[in-house]
Amino acid sequence: MRDLRLIVPCLLLLVLLALSGCSNAAPLDPVKEEQQGQNVNGDNASNGTDNLDNSTSMNEAETDNPLAEHPDNTDAHEEPDAEPPMEPEEDPIVTPEEPQPVTITDATWIAVGDIMMHMPQLPGYYDKQQKRYFFNPYFERVKDIIGQGDWKLANLETPIAGASMGYSGFPRFNAPTELAEALAYAGFNIVTTANNHSLDRGAEGISRTMKALEQQQFVMKGTARSLTESQRITMVEQKGIRMGLLAYTYGTNGIPLPDKMPYAVSLIDEQAMIQSIKQLKSAGADFVTVVLHFGTEYQTAPSEAQKTLARKLIAAGADIIAGSHPHVVQPYELVDVQEQDGATRRGLIIYSMGNFISNQRGETKDYGVIMKVALQKNSGTGKTVIQSVEPIPTWVHRYKQNGTNRYEILPVASTIQSKTNERLSSSDYAVLKKNLDLLTDRLSSMSAQPVSVETATP
Repeated sequence: MRDLRLIVPCLLLLVLLALSGCSNAAPLDPVKEEQQGQNVNGDNASNGTDNLDNSTSMNEAETDNPLAEHPDNTDAHEEPDAEPPMEPEEDPIVTPEEPQPVTITDATWIAVGDIMMHMPQLPGYYDKQQKRYFFNPYFERVKDIIGQGDWKLANLETPIAGASMGYSGFPRFNAPTELAEALAYAGFNIVTTANNHSLDRGAEGISRTMKALEQQQFVMKGTARSLTESQRITMVEQKGIRMGLLAYTYGTNGIPLPDKMPYAVSLIDEQAMIQSIKQLKSAGADFVTVVLHFGTEYQTAPSEAQKTLARKLIAAGADIIAGSHPHVVQPYELVDVQEQDGATRRGLIIYSMGNFISNQRGETKDYGVIMKVALQKNSGTGKTVIQSVEPIPTWVHRYKQNGTNRYEILPVASTIQSKTNERLSSSDYAVLKKNLDLLTDRLSSMSAQPVSVETATP
């Protein structure tokens, strides 16, 4: 009993001490308590060994617990890290295109009057040994001037169908094919063939003439061997400037167009010509030349009909009218077209360039003119304009050699200035000076003040 009495107080003291220790302990964290419970329930964490089952339990807890990604974070109310704000996209840097440099292109348009072949022009140029003709000497003294051009036009007013169709002069011409070689030697690159003598040897004459010209690589306009050829637009580009080309005649001396070839010769038709001008412009022509065989023979001034038609064509979009047929030089004039956008476009009408080569004499029928026109294209505006017009009067000097006629085309002004032609007498020079003054006045008589017209309505 005595021992029991000693034991009981000791037990009470131990209980009091135990209760006092519990009251001083920190409260348990619920999560730690759960983890401790897991360890208590049979893991080996206390002895430092890894427990794969415990890792699996932790993964399952992480799946269900939004805080499982941060197991050391015990704040249940902390939100997950927000994504960093996206930086605003910068506008792409646009490099302004550098303006293209404006280029100015200068070019020269040259045209001459009628190329005719009367019978007296042939014998002196026939080589009996080679049995062929050589007409190059006609052009020897003007070829350097023609060579200054980019577009170099001649109006061929005779078929060159060859010997098999018979050579003849007026009224139905036919000349040797070698004339095409001489025109190439002179420097021409464009030959127009629409005139009142186009059908002097019929459709066959047209075909042979065009073949001879093709062999010399000429651009041709005015006659055609097929419908397709007649409808083909003609564009001649030089130095990046495109010239559209048309050529027409008033008629064919009463010779009807072939029944099966109504397109063989281009005849003047105002409305059809206006449509063709517009077609060329739409196709990209920078300027348009219309060669017209029209007017009254041997008249030194244009008729009212000539002026009316030519001005209408300029108003419709043509830039240069190159006239022929009167066999004498007629004036040229400038035409200012008031466009619908308010701009002014300047055109040029040359009513007649006379005879460049022929056997005709007297009353200035033995004179012609080389028309030299300076053109300029501005790449900035895309426009091609006429800068200047220079008429160069010419004279067909006819003389005798070995009993036959010889011909040479002389530029009048430079011939007078140099006075080096041994074939010319002092009286020849005096006549040249007189006629140069006459032709200069005639040519410029209509160009002092440009004519104003309004553009044709579409």
